[in-house]
Amino acid sequence: MTELRALLAAELRIFVRDKTSLTFTFLFPLLFILIFGSLMGGMGSAEGRRLGLVVVGGDAETLRTVVAQIGQLETTEYVAPADLDAAVTSRDVDFGLVWDGRTLTTVVDVRRFEENSAYEEIARGIASRFNLAIQGREPLVDVEKVVEGSGASADWLTRVLPGILAFSVLSAGLFAVAGHITSMKQRRLLDRLVVTPMHPVNLVAAVVVSRLGVVFASTLITLAAAIQVFRVELHVHWVRYVASVVAATVGSMGLGTAIALVVRQPSSAGSLANVLSITMMFVSGIYFPVEIMPAFLRAVSAAMPLRYMADALRYATGVMDMSPARFWATNAVLLGLGVALLPVLSRYLVRAERR
Repeated sequence: MTELRALLAAELRIFVRDKTSLTFTFLFPLLFILIFGSLMGGMGSAEGRRLGLVVVGGDAETLRTVVAQIGQLETTEYVAPADLDAAVTSRDVDFGLVWDGRTLTTVVDVRRFEENSAYEEIARGIASRFNLAIQGREPLVDVEKVVEGSGASADWLTRVLPGILAFSVLSAGLFAVAGHITSMKQRRLLDRLVVTPMHPVNLVAAVVVSRLGVVFASTLITLAAAIQVFRVELHVHWVRYVASVVAATVGSMGLGTAIALVVRQPSSAGSLANVLSITMMFVSGIYFPVEIMPAFLRAVSAAMPLRYMADALRYATGVMDMSPARFWATNAVLLGLGVALLPVLSRYLVRAERR
């Protein structure tokens, strides 16, 4: 036990001194949340959108009433269309509507192509209701959105956040083995340790335990930042959350073991781990829903461990629904992957010679 504590303390000191690992583990997830949350938070929702309005025809009050019924738009009226054009260009408002008595024109900024589809959808909803209102008619059907799951809001950032946490866990697990252990091997640090009474299993256990602590701290900091800065609504089930983080971390270290067994050079192992993690990020539904991908990419996505890590964390944070059996089976497979491969690491890597 004393040996394990000494190795654990050494691993933590090594991690704290490694500025690159600190940056990737703690800073990058925060940057992802702050940058993408600012750019795309609330995407697809009318709430908080700034609408510029110009009315130069009749039925002005009717149009204002209809606009007030569409979500929680912040509306600013302008005298002339040219004023509205300038406001949209300078981003004083997100988009605009011009009513000349016959036509309702939507004004958008072409540079905001990722958001314009949402603005155009809101404008179509206003136009449909306004068309009925000026005829003195009410909509026959009301559309109500129902979010399946645990009641968390279903905006873009809320869905992406658990995926970013999963990617952070994956990166920490991969690089803990594929980068750290292979670096120790190349620098012959393992040769010095092997001639001591240290058991190889204790070194692997120290790496696993230290990375688990680091990953928990990183994910909790990222969660707290998202909740405080962007008011993300999550319903975290902490038992499921802990189980997901543990299983994903150990499973990722198992994948890192496979890389370390194939690649001896730490720079090559780190590069391969980086390529694999980035590839998984783009095809595992972290930023882009799997459902919109072509069939061949959906098939590739089904083979990516990161996809299942992200889904498990989405379930644990109340963002999506899944059966408890599927959740625990996913974590059992990820945990089993690490448990099966990590002993291989201690047997074939943590020794003075590897032929």
